[in-house]
Amino acid sequence: MITIDLTTKHAVVCGSTQGIGLATAQQMALAGATITLVARNKEKLEEALKTLDNKAGQTHNYIQADFAQPVFLQEKIEAWAETNTCHILVNNTGGPAAGKAIDADPMDYVNAFKQHLLCNQILVQTLSPGMKEAGYGRIINIISTSVKQPLKGLGVSNTIRGAVASWAKTIANELASFGITVNNVLPGATSTERLETIIQNKSKNSGHDRAEVEKEMLGEIPAGRFGNPSEIANAITFLASPLAGYINGINVPVDGGRTGCL
Repeated sequence: MITIDLTTKHAVVCGSTQGIGLATAQQMALAGATITLVARNKEKLEEALKTLDNKAGQTHNYIQADFAQPVFLQEKIEAWAETNTCHILVNNTGGPAAGKAIDADPMDYVNAFKQHLLCNQILVQTLSPGMKEAGYGRIINIISTSVKQPLKGLGVSNTIRGAVASWAKTIANELASFGITVNNVLPGATSTERLETIIQNKSKNSGHDRAEVEKEMLGEIPAGRFGNPSEIANAITFLASPLAGYINGINVPVDGGRTGCL
């Protein structure tokens, strides 16, 4: 029997007050990790903190930071790193608004680049020295299956997610010799607020009712259903564990078979 044991490990999980981020923090806490939640809403952070298991004697905490303000994120994470070591970093940021690439304002790309790639860079630069010293590091980026197959109507997201994937592969090669792995998890259609927003936008733009749009989306998934955030969290938690020490620099789709390429 394989058991995932993250006791003695400290995980920083971004975007962790809801959806995949929260499910990941909860799963890692169950595996024994100490969790630092990162999100912008203090009230939601405090509520999420209450849901984390602490039977391994962990003392969980949080950092309030807005990824739309990279400079302030850097100040917060640098202050945290002065007294803490991060072994596991989960980069997770809400996706850019839906819409065609051709219709996007250039600043939409700039803002998405800041919130995703620049903030990821700040976090890795700040936290990887502690990983090097510990001889153990896991960096997992939650991005999208669009890095393999662009998704219709998500022009800015497709572009930025691809940039993050290439950045991650480069960083993976640079950090591997220090016992640090860098991998990307690519969620498919998962039952989150983000998915509900996408369905509503498709319904509005197409003139079709919500049920019809949902049925069409489900028809693209061989598994015949949307994913559960906990299913994505399971893959992330495995990649964060010692069991995945020789898995590095890859994209892992967790999408029920929807992606049409290998």
